[in-house]
Amino acid sequence: MATPLLFQSKILCFSLLYLFTAALYASLSSTKCLFRSSPFDPVQFPLFSYPSTYGEHKYAIPTHRSSCTSPIYFSDYWAALKEIQDLCRNSSSSSSSSPTLRYIQGKADTFGGNFSTQERFSYFDRAEVPCGFMNEFPISNSDRLAMKNCEGVVVVSAIFGDHDKIRQPNGLGSKTLDQVCFFMFVDDVTLKGLDHHKLLSRKSQEYKIGAWRIVKVSSKHLYANAAMNGVIPKFLVHRLFPNSKYSIWLDAKLQLMIDPLLLIHSLVVSENVDMAISKHPYYIHTMEEAMATARWKKWWDIDSLKKQMETYCEHGLQPWSADKLPYASDVPDSALILRKHGIASNLFSCLMFNELEAFNPRDQLAFAFVRDHMNPKLKLNMFEVEVFEQIVLEYRHNLKRGAPNSKEGPKIKRARPDLFSNGTCGRCKKYLLEMWGES
Repeated sequence: MATPLLFQSKILCFSLLYLFTAALYASLSSTKCLFRSSPFDPVQFPLFSYPSTYGEHKYAIPTHRSSCTSPIYFSDYWAALKEIQDLCRNSSSSSSSSPTLRYIQGKADTFGGNFSTQERFSYFDRAEVPCGFMNEFPISNSDRLAMKNCEGVVVVSAIFGDHDKIRQPNGLGSKTLDQVCFFMFVDDVTLKGLDHHKLLSRKSQEYKIGAWRIVKVSSKHLYANAAMNGVIPKFLVHRLFPNSKYSIWLDAKLQLMIDPLLLIHSLVVSENVDMAISKHPYYIHTMEEAMATARWKKWWDIDSLKKQMETYCEHGLQPWSADKLPYASDVPDSALILRKHGIASNLFSCLMFNELEAFNPRDQLAFAFVRDHMNPKLKLNMFEVEVFEQIVLEYRHNLKRGAPNSKEGPKIKRARPDLFSNGTCGRCKKYLLEMWGES
């Protein structure tokens, strides 16, 4: 039988092969941001079986990114495990136990937010800074001991006000649960919800749901604002876990889809950084985030937002520009934070906590100001948002009947319309003009 004319031309065959390969590569590279050099060795059994009434997978937010500009590459699971074990054994004890980091109480019924602006800023060029709440964090002695005994990698999350579901991490390697601690902090309202769904018994002295150890935090000494309560484990993780060497903060609206050892190894260890965090999907300037915070009513006191930005402008906050490289943006998506516990990251976390306590728990607003002013400088890996979307699955907060409406919650406190004036309230005018390219 004669060979069809289509296949008689070698040039045509090579061209077709090239086009097919190129199309396949483009297809893979446009949708895949995570690459592994060997089989992953996942756990072969579910960590926990939820009752159908709990609905842990309700309200997932779909993502449809069409491209991936900066993929990450994972090492072999066993190689990453061994390297992190060696680093944890060889690392020096954390500086978080220093007496100068003890909580300083301004008044009996208030916290570190009593520091004046100058008092807070005077610590920006020190390796140690007062940061708070550890001595007052209301948890049981058994939980405190378990946190102290976590000496390697810790994954931390929190649910206050029953606003989220507890979701199990996926894709864990077979030795990960032996090497990584998972701690979920909850208040009594959240605990009642878990008890209602029979996920735990409130008669027990210790709570465990799948990979997560559930730590009840008494509301007696906490902030009135639930978001501020979440700031405590988010930014004082090195205080709560004084012997841990690495940590991952995970907002409770997220479900971890990649083994935490691989994430720490690829995003922190291999990059030789103090911290890894995703870029914000839309904003690069702090003022853009501040305006969005006011526009979408993410914080009720608009006047205080204005005063916060004016304070930062007065003390040197600049819009993002190429001069700030290698910092790729001024606005992160802080729902996921990976940290190496050390002098720089601990200092950053304490400074951040003090700013949030002084103003509001919207940490994206203080992020660039703290980062740019502190010394020693923070080595930071800001990865692309499409990578973030494959590391985790994101869900909406619990949607309940009688959800909050405009009549509930604090009344919006509007700002005076003088942000652009030339007087004392126009301290961000230069920032805005530079941001808009008009200076």
